[in-house]
Amino acid sequence: MIEKLRQAIREQRYRVSTHANEEMSEDALESADIERVVLSGNIARKFTRDPRGTRYEVLGEASDGRQAYVVCRFLPSGVLLIITAYAAEE
Repeated sequence: MIEKLRQAIREQRYRVSTHANEEMSEDALESADIERVVLSGNIARKFTRDPRGTRYEVLGEASDGRQAYVVCRFLPSGVLLIITAYAAEE
């Protein structure tokens, strides 16, 4: 599944939710950080009980070296929705 997530990022086939933008702003993360986390990270958790679809929490490294999480799911259209993104607690 991580390869499928990475492919969507490489093809720019993703959308960042308003909530994700707010969380990213609070933690000084940018779109480049989302891309880097998904492209270099691994799935930390998988949430299967959501009726809207399986969500994946990816842990990886942001551009500035901090660890960060990206939570995402595929929409029925095949677009990857970035639900939230935040820096890991240190």
